Order: sequence, then C-alpha cells, then structure tokens
Amino acid sequence: MPVSHIKKVLVANRGEIALRVMRTCREMGIATVAVYSDADRAALHVGYADEAYRLGPSPATESYLRGDLLLEIARRSGADAIHPGYGFLSEKAEFAQACVDAGIVFIGPPASAMATLGSKTRARQAADAAGMPRVPGSVKGLRDTAEALEVASSIGYPVMLKAAAGGGGKGMRAVHYAEELASAFAAASSEAERSFGSGEVYLEKLIERPRHIEIQLIADMHGHCLYLGERECSVQRRHQKVIEEAPSAVVGAELRRRMGAAAARLALSAGYVNAGTVEFLVDAEENFYFLEMNTRLQVEHPVTELITGLDLVRMQIEVAMGAPLRLAQEDVTLRGHAIECRIYAEDPENNFLPSPGRITRLLQPSGPGIREDCGVYAGWEVPLDYDPMLSKLVAYAETREAAIDRMLRALEEYVIGGIKTNLGLFRTILDDAEFRAARIDTGYLERLLARREAAPTGEAGAATGAVPEEIVAIAAAVLVAARRSGARSGSAAGTAPASSNWISNWASAGRLEGLRS
Repeated sequence: MPVSHIKKVLVANRGEIALRVMRTCREMGIATVAVYSDADRAALHVGYADEAYRLGPSPATESYLRGDLLLEIARRSGADAIHPGYGFLSEKAEFAQACVDAGIVFIGPPASAMATLGSKTRARQAADAAGMPRVPGSVKGLRDTAEALEVASSIGYPVMLKAAAGGGGKGMRAVHYAEELASAFAAASSEAERSFGSGEVYLEKLIERPRHIEIQLIADMHGHCLYLGERECSVQRRHQKVIEEAPSAVVGAELRRRMGAAAARLALSAGYVNAGTVEFLVDAEENFYFLEMNTRLQVEHPVTELITGLDLVRMQIEVAMGAPLRLAQEDVTLRGHAIECRIYAEDPENNFLPSPGRITRLLQPSGPGIREDCGVYAGWEVPLDYDPMLSKLVAYAETREAAIDRMLRALEEYVIGGIKTNLGLFRTILDDAEFRAARIDTGYLERLLARREAAPTGEAGAATGAVPEEIVAIAAAVLVAARRSGARSGSAAGTAPASSNWISNWASAGRLEGLRS
C-alpha cells in the first residue's frame, strides 16, 4: 500500500493520553486538534494542541462518546486522521468504520479486525481457530441461566462470568457454587448492559491464583507483526490494574517466545493492523491461557517503551500511513526494568471512592529514570464525570529491585494537595516483602488490603480523620524550624545540608497536606 502523509491528527480523548499522543505528533511535525467537554475547558491537552474545539456538556455520552460530533469537528478542522487513545470510542468498530467512510484515517486496527478480536466471545472463537491455548468455557454469549448452569457443570466450579463487550472489571462475577450462579448471572448481565450497551456475558473456568501477563503487538499493512515483550499486570483491584511492570519477573526467553508467537499468530489470522495487546493468564507451571485482546493502545504502554526504546505512538502513526515496520523480530531487545503506578484521585481508606475537587498543591517527581505522563496541574478541578486517573508514574532502572527503589524515591517526592489520592497505597505495595520477591498473582492486592484492614491502626497506617488546626500549626512550625536549623549548618543554597534531620520541600509539603486532608 502506498505511504500517505498524515498532516493533522484529531485526538479523540482527554487527559494524559491526549497529551501523550500530541507530544509524538509534535515531534513528527504533525498538527494536532484537541476536543473537550465543558468540564475539560481548562484542561492541559486543550492548551497544548494547535487547535481545540468544544464537544458538548460534561457527561461522556454527550461529548467524548459522540462519534458524529468528532467526525464533524475533524471535517471542520481539516484533520485527516483520528487517534482514539484508549477508552471512550477506541474499541468501537462502528466508529473506526465511520472514520474510513468519511475519508479519515483511523489510527488503530481495521473495523473488521476490531469486531473479531474486540468482542470477548468472538475473540475466543478466533483463538480456537488459531490454535491458541485458552481457559475452558463457553465460546459464545450465554442465552440464559440454564445454559450457564450447563456450561459450569461441564467444566466444574469455580467459574467466572464476564461481559462479552468490555473489560476493566465491569460485568465480572466469580461463582464458586451452583446456587450462586443465577443471581451472579443477572448482576453481571445488568452491569454489562449499563457499562457497554450489551448484556451479553460468557463463562469460563476460574483459575486459582494466576498471573496476568500480556504481550504487546504492533502489526503493519504488509503482513508483518512484532511482539515487543510482555507486561506483568497481576497487581489488580477488582480486576482493574493498579501496577504494571515489564518485563515479568517470571517470564524467561522461551516462555516469552512462545507467548509472543501465539499472540502474533492470532493477530495475523484476523488481519490485525496497528498496536494491540493479547492478555493471558499464566499458572504456576508456566502454562498460559488466552484471556482477551485489547484492540487499542494500552494505559500501561510506557513500560514497554522504556525497556524497548521504542515510541509506540510513532509506530502507530507510521503504520497508519502505510509504512512497513522498520524492525524485524530479532531486532527487538529488552533492556532493564520499568514499573508503572496509576495515580488516581480516590480514597483508599474509604473504599476507594473517587475524590473530585481542586488540586491545591502539586509537586511532581523527576530525576534519573523517572517518567510521568500527567494530565493535571495545581488549580485544576478534578471532575467526577470521568475515570479519576490523574497520571501514570513510571520508574526505569537496570534491575527490578533498583526500579522499585527508584519508584519509592519518586513517590516520596510526589505531593498532590486538596484531594485524596492512592499515593500511599503504592508505598505500601512496593515495601511489601511479597511484592519485592515477585510472589504476586491477581489476588495479591486483595490479600494485602485484607491484611492491612486486620492489622492494628499503628501497623496498617495512620487512622483517617480530621486533624485539629492547632496541630497543623505546630507541625508547620516544627518543619520550618527544622529547615532553618539545616540552613544554619552551612549548606550551600539549593542543596541538602549534611544533617540527617534535613527535610525536603516535598516531604514538608506532603506532611502538612496530609495533616490538613
């Protein structure tokens, strides 16, 4: 296919991923178009883009999910391509096809491949046809509870009900006994209908304590498909990823080759083009089972970029222009270790409820091996209308142990004031002996949280609650006095004094903000 040049990209998304895509476009000399809802009028991606257009009111159903409005703005702005980011319309085959029909390049897979592999049930059928090992269970959506009972009886309990049309933990229910199946089926189907517009669910065997490991793919229009190593995504809460890392501590060269080859075979069999991720469950004996395919760029793609030295968004755009991949499989090398923490505006001490509001203070980490994909700033009002992710903090080092220590240092520097965040949770995880030893599986975090809940307050962490203003004032005075004392010790301006009692600006701000919140 002849290479066509993309001159202007409309990014059909918001927040950090919109900025991430725009930065690569700027490096490539490609103009960018931002879209925004009323809640995002002052968002960073709006100011960064070359042009910005209002979509509509704050609810996603009236803005970011309106494919017709996105196409109209693309036409008005003269954008010749659309990058969907992730979430919203990124895995909607109908939107991908509508872009093509409008003469606009969709920077993602063809609608036909998305329809085949984006649906969990059709993807399982494709996996069977491609000879992929998969978890036993139904290959089609279940008609009713009776069929669910029949399938569960044939494969044995425990089983897992899953939404056919989506992911992110929505429409999923674990069932350990036949008596629980009817109510679980109704609940999973109802949640799937609300979340994805389809109540179709399927059923598979529940594998006990598996690891969740995924393979990053990139395929061009010329029949070439590369696998770019794996990502370990086992640290999850309610089936939603919390920490991702690459490479996995338990995947050796041979297992990586087998999983990568199987993933690439599936993609090529469906005519897949562009970036995509095949997810697997891996048991203690290193048997791997096909789980699903995400037909888009993943939230956790930065860890793959850091260990491979590749820009996945650039590769996406080049592939969308018809260019062949510049690498062969043997050219792909993995170096070092990367860990990503998803920073959310949520309260881990209050059942992880979202914490919208104004960010009153923001001190961001930096230094060797630290990358932050961020979509917020001090003064930004975090809306309640969307996913509460604020940023993705990534640490890279030569080894996993060094990457963990580097991430802990970055978390100590990170201060977000005015709202609740999950920063403290990451410190707990990274300090945990089981995590540091890589003894993790998809149930690890739930067990860790249960241990914290059962521990006395002094062991599990400071109890939540309001702190009197006089204590805040006393703490402030102590911290200021400590800094002045350090300054009198003869340290040069702008450097830390030799005293072991020196307290950084980041630590000071964080402690004070912690007392206020």
